[in-house]
Amino acid sequence: MLSIALAGKPNAGKSTFYTAATRSEVDVANYPFTTIDANRGVTHVRTECPCLTRDERCGHEHCRDGKRYVPVELLDVAGLVPGAHEGRGLGNQFLDELSNADVIVNVVDASGATNEEGEPVEVGSHDPVEDIDFVEEEMDLWLAGIVADNWESVERQSRSPGFDLEEAVTDLMTGFGASEYDVAAVLREFDYPEDPIQWTDEDREALARGVRQRTKPIVVVANKIDVAPEENVERLLDLDKPVIPATAQGELALRRGADAGFIDYDPGDDDFAITGEVSDEQRETLDALRETMAEYGGTGVQQALDYAVYDLLDMVTAYPVQDQSKWTDAKGNVLPDAFLLESGSTPVDLAYAVHSDIGDGYLHAVNAKTNREVGEGYELEEGDVVKIVSTAK
Repeated sequence: MLSIALAGKPNAGKSTFYTAATRSEVDVANYPFTTIDANRGVTHVRTECPCLTRDERCGHEHCRDGKRYVPVELLDVAGLVPGAHEGRGLGNQFLDELSNADVIVNVVDASGATNEEGEPVEVGSHDPVEDIDFVEEEMDLWLAGIVADNWESVERQSRSPGFDLEEAVTDLMTGFGASEYDVAAVLREFDYPEDPIQWTDEDREALARGVRQRTKPIVVVANKIDVAPEENVERLLDLDKPVIPATAQGELALRRGADAGFIDYDPGDDDFAITGEVSDEQRETLDALRETMAEYGGTGVQQALDYAVYDLLDMVTAYPVQDQSKWTDAKGNVLPDAFLLESGSTPVDLAYAVHSDIGDGYLHAVNAKTNREVGEGYELEEGDVVKIVSTAK
């Protein structure tokens, strides 16, 4: 399952974001390192369900009137403090946990109510823009340290006949999720000595930064926009990088209200309806939240998850079926499964995602939307419904 990791300073709102997104209760408190052991849960990204093109909705448990929610893993780990790459705070534990994530969501306190150490301060007294590059820098320096600590093995290999630098570096970076293609692309982007013995700390740091950028892209969540000074939000949104305005607390309130039956709300909507009895104080709070959502297009929690997967990772959603006319599996379930695949993936890739045996026995595929057979090189598009014909059952 694709994995999203929440990063940021203590008290930025990561655990509230996690609770809202997964509906799993975790410790949330106003002091650093509330989260010590990583929390792992399942959340969902939202896309349009193919059933919208048919007369009736599919009825799948993850489809809400044509809004399809596709499961992904969400990881919430201990907050970062300056010097985390050197082991300060819970830095090593945090950064180790990040190594298996596919994409990072950097949660920043847009209100400026937490200082660089993650300690509570007066609203507006800390500049949240300073926190934007913080996570990137700590991750890059941490990885550069790992490269430096293990570089001697690369130097030893270089003395052997047939030494291949790209291969040696790929072996070194495999644990961080880097492929041979990633390493080759990074090495093409900067000048470096052919002899690894001649590499400097700057060379190794450039390698580390390049690999991190390719394998751990980051989207920033400007959290607490409902209480943030307007100038803070404007400056954050004007930055030349992806920043999603959000109120994790607002999302949590809506999901709890929906669970209790007095709010009608689907994650990712830009509005909600009050359907039950609420107190005057609750109504006032919900009215204020509605204004924030109207200004920013929602609470930002679902939008951040969607951006991380569909924009940063450039994934598409494909739906394998057995009956190409009814879009069902063998039991008659309509659009039973949704798979997230990298853009450019083919029906063969989808077959292997379903099961390795189906991939090994792949014969051909049919685009169930057009009822036409497609070739092995066909690139899947968002929302494709595909019948895979294989020797495996």
